[in-house]
Amino acid sequence: MAEKSFKYVIVGGGVSAGYAAREFVKLGLKAGELAIISKEAVAPYERPALSKGYLFPESPARLPGFHVCVGSGGERLLPEWYKENGIELILSTEIVNADLAAKALISACGDTYKYQILIIATGSTVIRLSDFGVEGADAKNIFYLREVDDADKLVEAIKSKKNGKAVIVGGGYIGLELGAALQINNLDVTMVYPEPWCMPRLFTSGIASFYEGFYKNKGINIIKGTVATGFTSNSDGEVKQVKLKDGRILDADIVVVGVGGRPLISLFKGQVEEEKGGIKTDGFFKTSIPDVYAVGDVATYPLKLYNELRRVEHVDHARKSAEQAVKAIKAEEEGKSIEEYDYLPYFYSRAFTLSWQFYGDNVGETILFGDNNPESEQPKFGTYWVKDGKVVGAFLEGGTPDEYKAIAKLARDQPSVESLDQLAKEGLCFASKV
Repeated sequence: MAEKSFKYVIVGGGVSAGYAAREFVKLGLKAGELAIISKEAVAPYERPALSKGYLFPESPARLPGFHVCVGSGGERLLPEWYKENGIELILSTEIVNADLAAKALISACGDTYKYQILIIATGSTVIRLSDFGVEGADAKNIFYLREVDDADKLVEAIKSKKNGKAVIVGGGYIGLELGAALQINNLDVTMVYPEPWCMPRLFTSGIASFYEGFYKNKGINIIKGTVATGFTSNSDGEVKQVKLKDGRILDADIVVVGVGGRPLISLFKGQVEEEKGGIKTDGFFKTSIPDVYAVGDVATYPLKLYNELRRVEHVDHARKSAEQAVKAIKAEEEGKSIEEYDYLPYFYSRAFTLSWQFYGDNVGETILFGDNNPESEQPKFGTYWVKDGKVVGAFLEGGTPDEYKAIAKLARDQPSVESLDQLAKEGLCFASKV
């Protein structure tokens, strides 16, 4: 069994790993100092492309087109970039044991990787219906979307089930984006979710009613307030029907499940301090163990703006937390200091001709403004969240780059509001003048 040693090791090969590698190179890295260990077979890529451009029937996104760091307007880091910068990409390698006291990681095939400094960037894994013992959940053509391999399998199924029936289980990010993608591929789409409206963790009922109306106008059938309790399959083992808790049975050629994710931290259980389902870090993404950092989905960190510990699952934070950790590592080596992470929560999505962005915190009273009629040719609307007399969050559909910048600034500055009625009347103009 081979043993290799590196100064820095990043475990996990997703978005965070790519952005951390770029930051290391920017701040000075010697050949052979850094290794990225990934169970995927490809260099780090921008994961959001999988639920957006990858499934387009025309001009679909494909690697190497969306390797990091193109998602934030940076240079695309092709596999050869890592080689040119003396970074060892260790792909198709799953770490099955992490001994943080010994500073050693052991792979499934028994190889050992020693490190001086470790960055945990293992991200999340999808929650599977088979985890809950749902009957028939292991049938063929039931898909989850997390990695390029998953997307490739889904693309093949879309091709082989032309004009067929698709059922989306879940009404969150994945559900909405894939519902749109499958409809664009001329599948007959039904979405099923237990909540009273889609994306309830972020959307208000007013926001959600627009998207549900828009999807219905596209011919997508939406069934709310129930869950999938089982699946039947045909003689080839392919999914045939979806059984719902309310007794309904839906025909299905393809099922896509998007019911959430969970951070991949089991390797480090009992070795690092945990909080709110993630690995607890400080504002530099240092964990409770010296020389071990955690970034992206797995990190529960101090969100300075709201003075609380939070874990954020989003690509923007995956990028920025990785850069912050590397800056902190290099600063410490040079005896310098950097500012603590000061993150403004940000989420976005694109589906059909729609595009929205959200900044800040979705707590307090809400004010809906603008045109949220799903029949409109160019809908443009938003919502403010007001807590303790201050605007703490802002959502906007159909905005311009300048308007999105304005709501981001608003969410960070948290201006006071004298009258909710006045705020509703001013709408987007309020953000523009702050």
